[in-house]
Amino acid sequence: MFGKVLVANRGEIAVRIVRALREMGVASVAVYSDADRKAPHARLADEAYHLGPAPATESYLNVEKILEAAQRSGAEAVHPGYGFLAESARFARAVVEAGLVWIGPHPKAIEVMGSKVESRRIMAKAGVPMIPGTEDLIESAGEVRDFGREHGFPVAVKASAGGGGKGFAVAESAEGAGAAFERASREGEAYFGDGAVYLERYLPNPRHVEIQVLRDTGGNAIHLGERDCSIQRRHQKLLEECPSPATDAGMREAMGRAAIGAAEVVGYDSVGTVEFLVEGDEFFFLEMNTRVQVEHPVTEEVTGIDVVQTGIRIAAGEELPFSQEDVSWRGHAIEVRLNAEDPANDFAPSPGTVTLYEEPGGPGVRVDSSLRGPTGSVPEHYDPLFAKLIVRGSDREDALRRLRRALAEFRVEGIGTTLPFFRALLDDEVFLKGTYTTSFVAERMAGLKLEPHLAEARGGAEPPGKAATEVEVEVNGRLFRVRVHADEAAFGGGGSGSRSRAPVRRAGERGRRSSVSEGTVASPMQGTIVKVFVEEGQEVEADEPVALLEAMKMESEIRAPRDGRVAAISVGAGETVRSGDPIVVLE
Repeated sequence: MFGKVLVANRGEIAVRIVRALREMGVASVAVYSDADRKAPHARLADEAYHLGPAPATESYLNVEKILEAAQRSGAEAVHPGYGFLAESARFARAVVEAGLVWIGPHPKAIEVMGSKVESRRIMAKAGVPMIPGTEDLIESAGEVRDFGREHGFPVAVKASAGGGGKGFAVAESAEGAGAAFERASREGEAYFGDGAVYLERYLPNPRHVEIQVLRDTGGNAIHLGERDCSIQRRHQKLLEECPSPATDAGMREAMGRAAIGAAEVVGYDSVGTVEFLVEGDEFFFLEMNTRVQVEHPVTEEVTGIDVVQTGIRIAAGEELPFSQEDVSWRGHAIEVRLNAEDPANDFAPSPGTVTLYEEPGGPGVRVDSSLRGPTGSVPEHYDPLFAKLIVRGSDREDALRRLRRALAEFRVEGIGTTLPFFRALLDDEVFLKGTYTTSFVAERMAGLKLEPHLAEARGGAEPPGKAATEVEVEVNGRLFRVRVHADEAAFGGGGSGSRSRAPVRRAGERGRRSSVSEGTVASPMQGTIVKVFVEEGQEVEADEPVALLEAMKMESEIRAPRDGRVAAISVGAGETVRSGDPIVVLE
């Protein structure tokens, strides 16, 4: 076993890996950016090394600095977690060439499965069920239209190197072919450095079900069953549960065999996930993620197998300590992702200062978090995920009751979060019955009763110019907790009896509408300008998009706050902007 491992990631996954290493008696090394200097992963690790400024390209994606930290610390291996460099064959090779052990699959497997076109070819040869699609890359929107006329619309246009919902667009008709082709190619280039795309027949209402696979360097392979990941927004997961309400033992076994076959055909030698789309009693290969997944905890809770530690042991050359016959599934587990997003505003990013953070506890409740109360921050530079709430029950109904209780206990103030969405979700009959599909959010979001839960969440976001303090009052022997609002001056600018607060976005406000000062349309947050929609001299109307901003792994339109004429444009595509930076000037 290794003596010391560097974790080349941040957030809750870095915390998860550091804890796993400590349980194994292995020293851990963290890396951090300026924004994460006080982050839990940097504090929990045995050692921590500074990488650079906050943007990921200057810190967590800087291969040279990461390897330098590994050499300085004396680490023997590098664990990439998930995201960032976890699926980079280039990084994996650089780690090996530096004389270190890569905790993940061999680089060739990452390359093969990272190319969705190549992986489709290989899976088809291995006999894994496939959705009809192109065998080769396409080069124009015309090919999207031709495919749709042959196989029917809608058509999924997908970046060959894509994943995590990025580089994915749907052409609902021939008229939408151009826009879908452009978006998928643009996102593929922006996120993965590869704008090549291919096509698949789009299944409008499938379930998204995935299989956890483990395979060691000796060729021993098993699967740990399925997870249902169908509750999604913009093709990115929000909630996962194990086992899936849509499968039975027969389908689990068939999908498990297909997943192991996928791992064996590429000589896989780590933990990984094979994703499928399920429609009725049929399932089709979607992709293979060559890394630990965000949702791995639900599998751990139901099988009792530590996925993270097993991956580390495989990298150290150990054989799997169990066979397929040893794997069993007990109970039911559900995970919800707590993102810094405003569900009332199309899940717009809502990073910032967390003024109050209180986790739930009790039987069957687990929280994997990048925050350690009572306060903290969610930097605008990274993914909006800051915590995962995982519950386990004897069956699905028991897990749902436990989830309801844990959500009621969870308190996060100062930023918009997905907590109100999940609380409202537990009142939706389709979700409670387990009959939902990947179209759930698009079809039922408008009917969710968010407002009561949003009102509760607004406790951490005071009206402008106001301050508040929470006090306890006892009346006739009964204890009440009340929030008292007053002008900030009445509290002496945050003096005694008040909680100092940073400016926050209130849940339900239009978070993506830019701020404006004397005609300047400004960026609402730090990010990268993907596209500018207007030209100098152009007349625009209120709420018309003027630019497309990518921030926290999401694209958001920056809209004009009023009618006017574009007098000046301050940015161009590809430029990085900070919160408050001017985008265009209206007159």
